Amino acid sequence: MLIRQLTLLAFITLFASFPTFALTSIEASVDRNPAVEGQYLVLSIEADDDVSTGKLDTSALLKDFIVGRTSVSRNTQIVNFDASRKTTWQVLLAPLRAGNVQIPALTIDGVSSAPISLTVVTANSQPEQMESLFIRGTLSTDEAYVGQMITYKVKLYLAVDLQRGVLSAPTPDGAQIKQLGEDIDKNEIVDGKRYRVIERTYSIIADQPGELTIDGAGFSGDVLVQSSRRGGMFAFNESKPMQAKAPKSVILINPIPNEFHGEWLVSDLVALNEDWPIEAQEYEVGTPITRTINLLASNTDETSLPELTIQLPADLKNYPEKSVRKTFLRDKQMVSQLTQTLAIVPTKAGTYTLPEIRVPWWNPFTKKQELASLPARTIKVVASQNVESELPVVDFESETSSNSGLWPWLTLLFATLWIVTLVLWRKALTQTGTNKLKVSNEPTSNAPKNTGSAFQKLEAACHEKDAGKVLSALQTYFGDTYKKTLTLNEIAGLSDALNSVINELQVSAFSRNKSELDYALVLSAVKSAPHHQVHKTHSPLAQLNPR
Repeated sequence: MLIRQLTLLAFITLFASFPTFALTSIEASVDRNPAVEGQYLVLSIEADDDVSTGKLDTSALLKDFIVGRTSVSRNTQIVNFDASRKTTWQVLLAPLRAGNVQIPALTIDGVSSAPISLTVVTANSQPEQMESLFIRGTLSTDEAYVGQMITYKVKLYLAVDLQRGVLSAPTPDGAQIKQLGEDIDKNEIVDGKRYRVIERTYSIIADQPGELTIDGAGFSGDVLVQSSRRGGMFAFNESKPMQAKAPKSVILINPIPNEFHGEWLVSDLVALNEDWPIEAQEYEVGTPITRTINLLASNTDETSLPELTIQLPADLKNYPEKSVRKTFLRDKQMVSQLTQTLAIVPTKAGTYTLPEIRVPWWNPFTKKQELASLPARTIKVVASQNVESELPVVDFESETSSNSGLWPWLTLLFATLWIVTLVLWRKALTQTGTNKLKVSNEPTSNAPKNTGSAFQKLEAACHEKDAGKVLSALQTYFGDTYKKTLTLNEIAGLSDALNSVINELQVSAFSRNKSELDYALVLSAVKSAPHHQVHKTHSPLAQLNPR
């Protein structure tokens, strides 16, 4: 019982020995003096008690400073049963002007800090190598045109360890801006001091002529610095907020020159090239030719590239795909590319010239209009191998003249055949008195009887739903029907229905934008098309037979 009472008395005595916590002092300090105009320094306010965060009023600082982010930390220490508490505010301040500036006393619960006299120098008077963090912003030019791509390069220099931070983009007034590529993390030596450098590149395109003001890129974050705590023997890393901002820049933006003609494009260099799948000497009718044209421009945004205007002869049908745009880095230059792929389908044999392609552009260095061009190309188109060629015409005069020795025998043969014909004709007339020549009442078809195999091939191609095979089968079928080679244009001209289905077949065969095609309509259009009876060249023997 006695031991329990003594233990309780000891605890009461121990707790009675702890002081009663109350705010008694506030200390204010800055991390640099002199400071630099427009650049942030850290004002630290330390109170010797656990104080509510909202009790610090920094509105008095707004007269001479830009007040940035404020961070708060609390700390409690017990050494030899002696406990102490501390609350620390770290406030980012950027002086508004150079000269001697005073940081006023700050008051919490009736306790005030001592004022601080601060010397502020201009931004150019402080060597950068004395700074642990600074930022630079550079422009590719100080004069540009409307629509011209200007590159803005930001470099953040760090001589301290970065804990966290945000690099904000520059803010141009009246211009488009976007980041180009990824950040580059590297090291640089500046006046003998090593810095970690984070580099970022932006593109800026002005929409209107005049002066373009660019508010410089900025950084806001926390860095780790070594700090030896009082009363300890070890060094610790502590977080310190920091901010930096690049100076403003002004660029003169020129309007589009009056002497420029065409769709506006300004670039350092523009080029046109094309790709052909094979260097063939000849191309067949109905066989698609794939042509790929590339438009490349240096230091130009991909959205500024104009669409290509490609003209072709009437007998060459054009099926373009959707153009593809992209931007890439080549030899430290931004290059934009527009790729246009098209399928060219010849519909008639012959020699054709693909016209020259021209793209006007403005050179900002020479301040003159220039022209990127693709030379004209000549191609030869031959008839398709899948379609039977026109039947040869026999020249009977040549044959008879070269075989004149046979004429006496041919004359005797013709006379004999004529006599036999007369005998058969007389016999037919004397069979019955009422017998007459019978006329068939069956409907006659204008279509030739020898096209069955070709039509079956057409039906098979439609069943497979292969547009390319159907087009080839159409040429084969109508080639058999008319006994001569017909182009797709000539077949389409036979009827409106054929014209419609052939257009749909070509789109389905050669265009990327596929659509469902009713192949039954193809067969229907073929059946309803006019099939003129082919005029056959008769043998001279037939003229001798009486009707």
